[in-house]
Amino acid sequence: MELAIVIAVVVVALVFDYTNGFHDAANAIATSVSTRALTPRIALLLAAVMNFVGAFLGQKVAHTVSDTITPPSGAHGLTVVMAGLLGAIAWNLITWYFGLPSSSSHALIGGLAGSAIAAGAFVNWMTVLEKVVIPMFISPVVAFGLGFGVMLAIMWIFRRANQHKAQKGFRIAQTISAAAMALGHGLQDAQKTMGVIFLALVTGGFLSADDDLPFWVIAAAATAISLGTMSGGWRIMRTLGRRIIHLDPSRGFAAESVAASVLYTTAYVWEAPISTTHTITSSIMGVGATKRFSAVRWGVAKSIVAAWIFTFPAAGTVAALVYLLCHFVFQLP
Repeated sequence: MELAIVIAVVVVALVFDYTNGFHDAANAIATSVSTRALTPRIALLLAAVMNFVGAFLGQKVAHTVSDTITPPSGAHGLTVVMAGLLGAIAWNLITWYFGLPSSSSHALIGGLAGSAIAAGAFVNWMTVLEKVVIPMFISPVVAFGLGFGVMLAIMWIFRRANQHKAQKGFRIAQTISAAAMALGHGLQDAQKTMGVIFLALVTGGFLSADDDLPFWVIAAAATAISLGTMSGGWRIMRTLGRRIIHLDPSRGFAAESVAASVLYTTAYVWEAPISTTHTITSSIMGVGATKRFSAVRWGVAKSIVAAWIFTFPAAGTVAALVYLLCHFVFQLP
């Protein structure tokens, strides 16, 4: 019975990973496509490959995710994990439908916390505060500030350059920055799914909390997020690439470079599962503000920020309802 539930949780976790891929595909490639540095087909292929590679570059974020809650052992605990995943998937699909670049990371953490609260299980609020909530507010501010500063530096360095040649060079450079952004996305987001699968295996008694992630977990998560990325995310790509501000190649390069740097730093230094969506969106706003603050379409940005704020409680609420339904149907203890 428990093996069957573990298998079901793993499958649902990989479905979440897949939705994460197509939901967040725009994070890595929207700026490159909107500036015509890359064609959509090439950009998606590049993002998929780099997402796959990035998934193998670390496990710290995965262990942070698995430490977020401590569900009961056995079938009851596995149901808690399953409900958390379903809450996250539901919120991913809702925000994807409306073209809002919300955070799959916060949807996942919110879903796990919501189902754990409904089940009366332990939620490690210190981990949630230090690794999720605080970075949720700090990383966009840092990305905005760095994006603004880096773009000002680029504008000053190339102030006397031939603008046509300079933008052509930045269009080529965007291939590298887009690849770096996709690598950071794989490093961050694929690990979150690994963490949930690891949590399910520990809850089901198939691993101990001190074990390393099995290779098949890493490979499965990497494959799922890559396939999701290949399926695209055109609704959100349009929001990031054009509706916030119309980007030129230099601003696209600056936004991607800054976002990738923030993703690597938080993954390796703070082991924090931050939102790639928040990071790249804030970077785009920062580089866009160097034109003039009114150049950024703050109305669109306001809608995005609203989605950020509601992600954690919304995914948690859906997950709690799913758990309560399962508790009623299956008469869980």
